[in-house]
Amino acid sequence: MAWLRTSLSMQTFGFTIYKILQAFQQTGGILPKEDTPRNVGLILTGMATVAMVIGTIEYWATLKDLRAFRPIATLRPPLVMAVLMSLSGLSLFFSIITKMF
Repeated sequence: MAWLRTSLSMQTFGFTIYKILQAFQQTGGILPKEDTPRNVGLILTGMATVAMVIGTIEYWATLKDLRAFRPIATLRPPLVMAVLMSLSGLSLFFSIITKMF
C-alpha cells in the first residue's frame, strides 16, 4: 500500500507541475527550454508508473509467499487498485507525450 500511495502522489504531482509550467509558459513566462513542462511531467509520471509496477510485482510476490502458510485469494482489492493505477499511470504518461491535456 505504501507503493500505491507514493506512486499516486508522484503521478498527481507530475501532472500538476506539467500543467502549471505549461500555463506559465503560455502566459509569457520564460523557461530554460521550450519542452520543460513536458519533460518534467514525463519524468515524474514515468517514475511514478515504474514505482507502481514494481510495487505491484512486490505485492504479488508477497502474496505468493503468504500462500505457503495459508490460502489467500489472488484477487485482492490492493492488487486490483495497483493494476488500475499502473494503467492510469501509463495513460497519463502517454497523454503527456501526445499533449492530449
